[in-house]
Amino acid sequence: MLEAAFWGFVGGIALVIGAVAGLTIPTPPRVIGWIMAFGAGVLISALAFELTAEAFDRGGVDAVAIGLAAGAISFFVGDWIIDHRGGNHRKRSGGQQGSDGMPIVLGALMDGIPESVAIGVSLVGGGVVAAPVVAAVFLSNIPESLSAATGLRRAGHSTRYIIGLWAAVAVASTLSAAIGYLFLGGASGDTIAMIQAFAAGAILTMLADTMMPEAFEHGGSAVGLLTVLGFAVAFLLSSPG
Repeated sequence: MLEAAFWGFVGGIALVIGAVAGLTIPTPPRVIGWIMAFGAGVLISALAFELTAEAFDRGGVDAVAIGLAAGAISFFVGDWIIDHRGGNHRKRSGGQQGSDGMPIVLGALMDGIPESVAIGVSLVGGGVVAAPVVAAVFLSNIPESLSAATGLRRAGHSTRYIIGLWAAVAVASTLSAAIGYLFLGGASGDTIAMIQAFAAGAILTMLADTMMPEAFEHGGSAVGLLTVLGFAVAFLLSSPG
């Protein structure tokens, strides 16, 4: 459980690193878009080959189909509720966030928890941590919080508030990874497979709904190439040989 918590912390601390960078390093919106595109590509590779493919090997078509659908629908519904409560601009870098930070907190938690649970699940049954998933979460979290921190500052939020927000989400990510391992330690292969596919469905829906549109808005047509680059790098690093 402690190992799962550690790797969840590694993925979550990237949110704090990104927020600090957004507050201290002047980063042009175009560069933020490019970084987000690369991170999206890395995350797509991880959810395809480390989550969905492994879920298929463990539980077959049924587990994958049910998990993907449940994850996608759950994220869609949760995101719709948060959007209509003022959290629809939570990842924007232009200062569109409002003064009410709760929707932003809830949105960040909803984005991060499936990723952390996926990290914890990879250790179930004495397995080793899915390093590509950890790397993908880390690389995608930095531009996410960098962009959001920049926007929160422009919306008038204090540095203490912004850092505290992302530190809280990092703690939640750490706990989610540990809880994912603790409660699924004795679960069946089908259950673990559905959880992995659930995380993949939620993450992919998040990418298509928020992260990739934001990347394209700021990064322009180059984001397509950078997304493929991120995908290729993650795939090649995780492939045997």
